[in-house]
Amino acid sequence: MSWRGDGGKRPKGELWIQILIWVLLGLIIPLSRDLPSLFKGVPMSLIGIAAIVAIVILFLSSAIKIVREYERGVIFRLGRLVGAKGPGLFFIIPIVDKMVKVDLRTITLDVPPQEVITRDNVPVHVNAVVYFRVMNPTDAVVQVMDFIEATRQISMTTLRSVLGKVELDEILSEREKLNQELQRIIDEHTDPWGIKVITVEIKDVKIPQEMQRAIARQAEAERERRSKIINAEGELQAAEKLRQAAEIMQRSPGALQLRYLQTLSEIATENATTVVFPVPIDLLSALRGWRGSSTGE
Repeated sequence: MSWRGDGGKRPKGELWIQILIWVLLGLIIPLSRDLPSLFKGVPMSLIGIAAIVAIVILFLSSAIKIVREYERGVIFRLGRLVGAKGPGLFFIIPIVDKMVKVDLRTITLDVPPQEVITRDNVPVHVNAVVYFRVMNPTDAVVQVMDFIEATRQISMTTLRSVLGKVELDEILSEREKLNQELQRIIDEHTDPWGIKVITVEIKDVKIPQEMQRAIARQAEAERERRSKIINAEGELQAAEKLRQAAEIMQRSPGALQLRYLQTLSEIATENATTVVFPVPIDLLSALRGWRGSSTGE
């Protein structure tokens, strides 16, 4: 019996049974010459019963199979597929039947880093993780020799193919979209093997140091551009508010006088040794007119 789902290892119980059988055979064969002297005086019927019991025990140890809740046993009879059995206790025909166990739990597959050239000719190293499980144990055994290794290889190929069609900015900003695309393509390839790909996640994206510095400069330039735009918008809004205030003061001369008095009040509250006293323009105009009239006289 072989084992699928945990690296091709045999279950320890069956391995110990086979070792015990070979040890017993190794002890019995050297003693076969002295059997008449060893069993002298023992009834032949008792010897026959003991032999039959030993054969029955060996037969049952090979015929009884126990499969856990998360496993299935794929049965082959004389090389032909019978089907999948389990979970629980069932019997097979020794020598005639062979069983292959398949684990139905979710498998975490780490995709090694892949060197990818993006569409904008930027070399990057990308790795990912794939979560999948066996939905049809029969297909997982019959359709592919090693479904874990096959899934790993198709994941590596798909990762290089998909990321090679997009630009670096899309890899950095649209991971969710790329993860869904990878999951869809890998699931289509592994579906004939009875495997369902649950999710695919891009783990890490490594780019060259020169490209990292270029991206940092680009981001800094973008921040400066936004800062200048915000400052210009602030100046524009301030100019618009000043224009509106000037129009209001032009329609109401008393508003200018109130603003003048408010400015004097603000200056008086400051702890300063120098006080700037603004002179109203209307007063200067009146003085200029009075001087002109006096000169004419």
